[in-house]
Amino acid sequence: MKKIILILIIFLSLQIYAQEKLMVWEKGQMPNSKGLKLKIEEEKEGRITQIQEAELFIFLPPKEDRKKMAVIVIPGGGYKHITYDLGGFQYAKWLNTLGISAFVLNYRLPTSPDLKQREIGPLQDIQAAIKLLRKSADQYGISPDQIGVLGTSAGGHLAAMVSNISKDYTELKGDWGNISTIPNFAILISPVIDLGEFAHKGSCINLLGENASQEKIKEYSMQNLVNEKTPPTILFHAQNDPAVPVINSILYYQSMLKNKVKGALFIFPEGEHNIGIRNKAELTDNWKELCSDWLKTIGNE
Repeated sequence: MKKIILILIIFLSLQIYAQEKLMVWEKGQMPNSKGLKLKIEEEKEGRITQIQEAELFIFLPPKEDRKKMAVIVIPGGGYKHITYDLGGFQYAKWLNTLGISAFVLNYRLPTSPDLKQREIGPLQDIQAAIKLLRKSADQYGISPDQIGVLGTSAGGHLAAMVSNISKDYTELKGDWGNISTIPNFAILISPVIDLGEFAHKGSCINLLGENASQEKIKEYSMQNLVNEKTPPTILFHAQNDPAVPVINSILYYQSMLKNKVKGALFIFPEGEHNIGIRNKAELTDNWKELCSDWLKTIGNE
């Protein structure tokens, strides 16, 4: 009975912020599943450690203020849990103040016992989410050609993955196959990029397993996948980040420069691994204005 009550509390706490919840996969479509029945599990307030399938929480600005741009927010959590509130809902509500529709993605974690292949589970979910929003763009008053991603920490790694991996892992058939999985732009905040020398070890182990090969580590280190088709990207990082070294963002931006990818990199002296909607350092808090101004340069309003 206690478990049932806890699940209901988690469900209601999620619903109270968003205007609507949307399941990413239609019945029978979700790939890479063993068919296990999983319960929602929460490690502590605002952190989910297990879900059955991917879901999108919808945050829409008033119609009179709504722009055509939309952002899928990908919370972090080291690929161990999903910080859906602090790393998801709070960014979504801020994006709404800019007139931008936001969709917070709760994705299957690679640690899920239901996944057949752990490292592609989260990627399948974000790819499917992008396809779903492009197909449903008219319903939400957005443009299918102005859909970006915002990822924090390990969510930044997932945002970088979907920005650079062109192979469609969704296994969706019919007209779904003609819809691109690559976002139109990306916002990476304190992102995990490298899974080798400068890795956040927990993210690497949770995504690839305990004894990942050097080939696999190189394959999933995102600075190695940037190419000329990588969408415009803006990165924010703190120099004193103790969890994800700032070199992660530097390596990614260097690859962007080599491949002539449009974008920007901002490194703040303070902020640690906590760059968010409210920041202790006034200088770091400027990331929101910088990001807002950058989004205006890539929009098609």
